[in-house]
Amino acid sequence: MIPENVQKALHLHGLEALEFEEGSTPTSELAAQKLGVATGQIAKSILMKGKDEVFRMILCAGDRKISTSQLKKLIGVKARMATAEEVYETTGFRPGGVSPFGVAGMEIFIDESLAEYSTVYPSAGNDASGVPVTFDMLLEITGNRRCAVTVSIVSSEEE
Repeated sequence: MIPENVQKALHLHGLEALEFEEGSTPTSELAAQKLGVATGQIAKSILMKGKDEVFRMILCAGDRKISTSQLKKLIGVKARMATAEEVYETTGFRPGGVSPFGVAGMEIFIDESLAEYSTVYPSAGNDASGVPVTFDMLLEITGNRRCAVTVSIVSSEEE
């Protein structure tokens, strides 16, 4: 079931979530298989906690990972991935279903790795959903914070 705050945000922007059986899209790979798209089209939402105690959400292609050194250049402080408890307490979503829709009071950055695709699929707030949306619309809905903070998962570059 799509959380009410997410449903309201989707409705406001004329978007509709695709829903599947519970637990079927908790990873980028599984979500891509379920949707029949490339893993990179899955917009994974990663919550990072800076040394300044501020949480920030980064959306990136499902086949990429965050470079902590590039993220530090962007936000000005070192950051780490939030724990599962921090993710839930901060966003109201469980890991595997974190959505950029319906989140208030948090900076959301959209990595340019998603710009490669005409349609990307962030979660709708649970581990059984995806929301087809364009990169530009995702940018607009989340505050127009475009960034470049990822590297290929197979890259040997320092995370």
